[in-house]
Amino acid sequence: MAEAVEVNRAHLLEGLPHGFLGRRGGVSKGMVAGLNVGRGSGEDPAVVERNRAIAVEAVLPGGRLSTVYQVHSADCVTLAGAPWPEDERPRADAIVTNQPGAVLGILTADCAPVLLADREAGVIGAAHAGWRGAVEGVTDATIAAMEALGAARKGIVAAVGPCIAQSSYEVDEAFCQRFLEADLGNAAFFKAGRTEHYLFDLQGYVLARLHAAGLGHCEGLGLDTYSQPDRFYSFRRATHRGEEAYGRQISLIGLPDL
Repeated sequence: MAEAVEVNRAHLLEGLPHGFLGRRGGVSKGMVAGLNVGRGSGEDPAVVERNRAIAVEAVLPGGRLSTVYQVHSADCVTLAGAPWPEDERPRADAIVTNQPGAVLGILTADCAPVLLADREAGVIGAAHAGWRGAVEGVTDATIAAMEALGAARKGIVAAVGPCIAQSSYEVDEAFCQRFLEADLGNAAFFKAGRTEHYLFDLQGYVLARLHAAGLGHCEGLGLDTYSQPDRFYSFRRATHRGEEAYGRQISLIGLPDL
């Protein structure tokens, strides 16, 4: 019997079609076994597309999936109509829309997926917040793009899904210094590790940026991708193990058709 898709949901997004999915419930085999949705993983594209269809059906059956070509930027784009053709996807790390039937998807394998919504305005957003995009303001750009579609900043709720936890995220002095140069208050997101190394709280930092942007309600699911190989894909874990490939999980948020 096939394993069921694991859909992790946020309390703040209750009632909206959404889910932070992991690796359970897909058709991939081997090193990336499970619900691998990464076209760059080296897997048969037909298998990846099947997994993407399974993921969408688990969140909003019949929904039309839109993703972007993620490049670890702070750029956000607006989906104003049908999903982009695969070879025309914009290079960006966040998407917003007010299109009924749309499902926005963000791929991760340790970076933080962020799903956002203003229910009253009928506007949703999804952001890929790796450390670089996070410090450069990808969540700020997403909120601004949602406002341009009619969302109210105080009406937006946001949730941060599975990402690498602080206990698993060792960084060097130069990494820490970059955050301190941006804001000395960022020292709160680092703990001392081994000599000249620190442990970075990515979820905590992203949540702080969301609060600082003026959102009234934000939630972190507190799920560590690195330490749960049966549930999530992790780039860093695969690297530490010397594995040749790693999968990507997807986080989705949608608007039902009218």
